Amino acid sequence: MPQSHARVLIHVVFSTKDRRAWIHREIEADLFAYLAATLKALGSPALLVGGTDDHVHILCSMSRTLAIADLVEEVKSGSSKWIKTKGQEYGQFTWQAGYGVFSVAPDRADAVKQYIAGQREHHRKRTFQEEYVAFLKTCGVPYDERYLWK
Repeated sequence: MPQSHARVLIHVVFSTKDRRAWIHREIEADLFAYLAATLKALGSPALLVGGTDDHVHILCSMSRTLAIADLVEEVKSGSSKWIKTKGQEYGQFTWQAGYGVFSVAPDRADAVKQYIAGQREHHRKRTFQEEYVAFLKTCGVPYDERYLWK
């Protein structure tokens, strides 16, 4: 076959260090646009980027030529540098060291987009920690709670 084809959708989740409410409404849209532009440049176009004050959700198509860890590292490091340019109050901004990545069947993409779009409403009922542990359990990902929030 002379061409390579792929359609691998992933749902990426990561939070601010200590889940600090860094993502203020004034910069939220610009941050999400920056993340989407970074993903596009990496060959992993975003279907949707969203989140709340302390974490981000990304639904994107995975690049055929980039490892997941490299993709997340590029997105997190670039956006961390970018957000620090938004004012003195962001000078100490940092993302949490870890992240979660979950596969998404193409026929479930619309449901995941709805979920990401509804984050503010969703988190009136459930904390980020509760949400994240639920993802891990649903996907059968083993974890050690002692290290989950470092």
